[in-house]
Amino acid sequence: MKPDPTIAREMLAAYDSGALTRAPSEQNAAFDWDAAYQVAAQMVELRTARGESRVGRKIGFTNRNIWAEYGATSPIWAHIYDTTLIHAQHNHATVSLRGSASPRIEPEIAFKLRSPVPVGCKDVATILRSVEWFAPSFEIVVCHFANWKFKSADSAADQSFHWRLIVGEPCTIKPDDVVELAKQIRDCKVALSRNGEIRERGVGSNALDHPALALAFLAEIVASQPSFAGLAAGEIITTGTLTAALPIAPGETWTSEISGLPIGPLTLTLVD
Repeated sequence: MKPDPTIAREMLAAYDSGALTRAPSEQNAAFDWDAAYQVAAQMVELRTARGESRVGRKIGFTNRNIWAEYGATSPIWAHIYDTTLIHAQHNHATVSLRGSASPRIEPEIAFKLRSPVPVGCKDVATILRSVEWFAPSFEIVVCHFANWKFKSADSAADQSFHWRLIVGEPCTIKPDDVVELAKQIRDCKVALSRNGEIRERGVGSNALDHPALALAFLAEIVASQPSFAGLAAGEIITTGTLTAALPIAPGETWTSEISGLPIGPLTLTLVD
């Protein structure tokens, strides 16, 4: 089905105001993945027309451990914009949650591409040769459907729940190191803390068995979607949460500490 463009306008209005709205599948039972990504493409046009620039992409639901909680059936993706990307200075950032809808936090690993990821490639070392650097990241996700309840395709229509991406200090990838680094990224461990207390733990392989394989998923699905441009050098891509996504509120300080990789802890302070 081809979605009514009013759905994209309604979803973007909800995003801008932090309001809730009806899920597209509630309005039309035939609303499917194709329709959802058509809505997503319409939202890209709307955001670009008002001056926002695309700087990368987020991949969501790569952690199959959380699929049952959300009723997810597939990874999803959306664009990151210059208005949603935050570079943490010395691995510390402060972010206001004003305008967010039921925000949650996800500790992730982000990559900056030096070249497009080869479509169809599943060799992790080869994929990593397309990457300039990696870094610890937090994605703040939001949901504009009540109580985080939705059908799978609705998630893509809600910009795959992207709200903010906070990227820490990067570590450059040297081509000669990719074989060993591939193992380190797969086996790394993350501890997610709130106000100094560990709330969740995870491992690199929680993201589609390897964060680099999340890049492979993204390259392949985007190549099959003519409404979107393929991956390009310079894009920053975050590869999905390594733990459960936890609710957040102003006044909290969250830290993601990833062991097994040459990157420091990333700390985020939340304010009104």
